[in-house]
Parts: sequence; C-alpha cells; structure tokens
Amino acid sequence: MTSETTVADTAPEPPISDPPKGLRGHPWLTLFTVAIGVTMVALDGTIVAIANPAIQKDLGASLADVQWITNGYLLALAVALITAGKLGDRFGHRQTFLIGVVGFAAASAAIGFSSDVALVVGFRVLQGLCGALLMPAALGLLRATFPAEKLNMAIGIWGAVIGASTAAGPIVGGLLVEHVNWQSVFFINLPVGILALVLGLVLLVDHRAENAPRSFDLPGIVLLSGAMFCLIWALIKATDWQWGSSKTLGFLGLAAVLFVVFVFWENKTREPLLPLSIFRSVPLSAGTVLMVLMAFGFMGGLFFVTFYLQNVHGMTPVNSGLHLLPLTATMIVSSPIAGALITKLGPRVPLVGAMALTAVAMFGLSRLEVGTGTLEMSVWFALLGFGLGPVMVGATEVIVGNAPLEHAGVAGGLQQAAMQVGGSLGTAVLGAIMAGKVDDTLPDKWAEAGLPPMKPEQASKASDAVAVGITPAPKGTPPEILGKITSVAHDTFVSGMGLAFTVASVVSVAAALVAVLTKRGDNAEAGGGGVHI
Repeated sequence: MTSETTVADTAPEPPISDPPKGLRGHPWLTLFTVAIGVTMVALDGTIVAIANPAIQKDLGASLADVQWITNGYLLALAVALITAGKLGDRFGHRQTFLIGVVGFAAASAAIGFSSDVALVVGFRVLQGLCGALLMPAALGLLRATFPAEKLNMAIGIWGAVIGASTAAGPIVGGLLVEHVNWQSVFFINLPVGILALVLGLVLLVDHRAENAPRSFDLPGIVLLSGAMFCLIWALIKATDWQWGSSKTLGFLGLAAVLFVVFVFWENKTREPLLPLSIFRSVPLSAGTVLMVLMAFGFMGGLFFVTFYLQNVHGMTPVNSGLHLLPLTATMIVSSPIAGALITKLGPRVPLVGAMALTAVAMFGLSRLEVGTGTLEMSVWFALLGFGLGPVMVGATEVIVGNAPLEHAGVAGGLQQAAMQVGGSLGTAVLGAIMAGKVDDTLPDKWAEAGLPPMKPEQASKASDAVAVGITPAPKGTPPEILGKITSVAHDTFVSGMGLAFTVASVVSVAAALVAVLTKRGDNAEAGGGGVHI
C-alpha cells in the first residue's frame, strides 16, 4: 500500500508551464474560452427542458421516454466524469476539452437529424460522455491558470456565464420550438461548438503538474464506472420497478459491493483513479455532499416546473421560458457577487446563507396552485436563483481548491459527478413522490368530481398523463365533462408537485447544515503561480 498524506499536508506545486506570453494562455482569455465551451452544456440543459413537451408530442414519447432523454444524459455524465477528469490530468486538460467540444457539438447535430426517440436517447448518452470530457477539463484549466486570489472570482464569472446560458436557453429554445421545430434547439450547439474549438486551438495552453499521473488505473475505472452505472440505473428504474422490488434492491446492492471493492482497490494500487486521501479533507467531502443535495432539489424540481408552466398554465414554450427568466437571471447576478464574498469571507457563511435561501424558495414553490399568478411565481424563482448561484460557485471552489493540483481534473470530475448524481437522485426520488401522490390522489378527486369510474388500465394511463399535467380526456369529450377532468388533473398534478418541492425544501435545510463544514481551499495557491494578470 502506498503512503498517504492529507490534502492539507500536500505542498503547493506550480505548473511546469512557463508564464504565458501574449494572448495564448492568458488567464482571462482562458476563462472566456472554456466558458464558451461550457455554454453548450448549460444551454443544452434548459433548451431540452423547454423542448421536452414538443419532443413528447412529435415522437409519441411516453413519460418514461421523456425522462430517459434527461436521465440517459445524466447517466453518461455521472458514470464518466471522474474518469474523464483523470484523462485530463494524464493527457492535458486542453486536449480533453477540445475533444469534448467537438464530440458534444457533433452529438447535438445527430440528435437534430433523429426521427426516433431511441436515437434521441442514444445520442443524448453520447452528449453526456463528451460533456464529461469537457466540464472537468474546463475547471482544471481555470485551477491551473488562476492564482489563489483570483480563483474565486474566475469561478464566479464562470458560474455567471453558465447562468446566462441557462437564462438564454428557455428564451432561445422557446422561440425555436415555437417558430421552427424542436430539432433546431440541438443545432444551436453547432456554432457555439465551432467558436469554442477555434478559440481553444488559438488561446488555450496546457498546464500539467510535475507529479501528474503517468498511468491508468483500469481496474479502478471499471469498478467505479460499474458502481456508478448500477446506482444511477437503480434510481432511474425505481419508479417502474418499485423501490422495494428485487431488481431495484439488487442493483443498489451491486452498486454498494462495487463501491466497497473500488475503495479496497484504490487503497492498494500505486496510481489510483480517485486518490481516497483527498477525502481526508473534511471541507472537500462536505462540498461534494453539498453539491449532491443542491442538485437533488434544483434539477429534480425543474423537471416538473416546465410541465407546470406549459401543461397546467397553458403557456407557449417562449412564455414559459420568460417565466423562468427570474431564476436564471438572478443566478447571473449572484454568481460573481458570491465569488467576491467567498474571496473575502471564505465559503462557509455565503454557502449556509445561500442554502437557507434555497430552502425558503423551495418551500414557496411547494405552495404554488393552479391559478398562481406571474408575480408570485417570479418571486420564488428569483429567490431560488439567488440561493443557487453562490452554491454553484462556493461548492466548486471548496472541492477543486482543496485538491492538489495534480488531481485538479479528478476534482473537477468529482464536482460534476456529485451534481449529476444529485440530479439523477432528485429526478428519481421526486418523480416517485410525484407519481405516488398522483396515484393516491387522482381516484378520490375523480370520484368527488362525479366522473364515471375508470378501468384499471384507464386509471394507469390517466395517472401517467396527469403526472406531466396533461388532461386525460379523449377527443370529442363534452365541454362540461372536459372542464371537470381538466380541473381534477391540474389539481392533482399541483398537489404532487407541492409535495415534491416540500421534500426538496427539507433536503435544502440539510444542505445548509453540511455547508457549515466547508472552508477555503488549502491548495488553491498551487495554481497560476507566477502568472501575471
């Protein structure tokens, strides 16, 4: 077994690259370049959320199919991120970033040309794998380029760009879906990817630590990938299989076994995929848990919000995008402010306050009703954005800044993997809560409205429709009956969404408690040594 040292004891190491001369390798231009590339990933997330109803209608997709369009992407990301971060540490973050950009743009184009939901899901998986290369490499480049006193601000601006992309997604996506088609929301990644590729070739410079890994931990890659796959697969399928079924428990149990074997192997091998010594840093571990909990509520809840706006309120894609603008716009504002505050105060106070705001916002969203007005929705969306922005910046800095420079890519992959695991967990758990609430509530509300009883197969189909806010009424239904069915469907959907957001609020309170354990990165000064900004 190799000797292990704590992160705090690891001596800072400057990158072996010489300080940049001219434009190539300049820190702020590096930030600009990687932000353009990451824009594709952020833009894609909100565009797809807005396009989901149109994809569902055009391709005849079921609720499970729509969830797979999201979950297939998350599954690929979660499985590959840490390994992708290791590739960046081994071969250089510039190369892996550029490969990720090209692959992501190409997969986006392939989705646009697809006419079958299975192909859409397949290419979404490819998008996830390429995004896994891109995201940790972007953070690795920032960590290696910026000195400690500028890193928080750089991550804050990076987060603001992601917020701006997220804000543009619903508007641009809504316009494209409404006036062109849903395929066009994927084609939009092509010009962004080409721009990122050109800038990357011209401006990016590799920074590698002297003791960067020189070999691959292939058994570790297989074990971790298998464990992550079994975990995320169980979460995705739990709604169909039931949480107590032998299949769900079997995959969860297999994931646990693989994780245990992975830990054992990582403690034995000379150059592990994920050096477990980094988890001796309590702040790094807390930052990882914080990312999971934050993504649980945010990504899980956002899945239902788009259906609430479009199917319950009857908004167009553009209008629903405008209603989400307070959320994403406040993320733009709060991210750089959070970077400055974290530089001055450290991450603990901003993170605890931000998660408290998030908890309040989630509770407010749980009170939404069928007839809730724009002003009330905007208040809760804006408050949620003010809470999420600092968490994105602060938790990222805590994870990346508390890891040694030679593991910057792995740390970036860990940060993103935590977010994707949290998103998958949130989508699965909150989806199950929604489905369970709909199944329990719909029959009673249906009977109270005086509607004729449904056969079991009809009730099942009705529940699936109501779970996405759709009125389960066939064409030609008399207006009076249609009105009753619509009222029952929307009331049932809102009650399920309210319960889901209540759970998300409780999870956010737990995240605020975890944030108490965070602190400034001990190794942030290892990056950007000698770089003039």
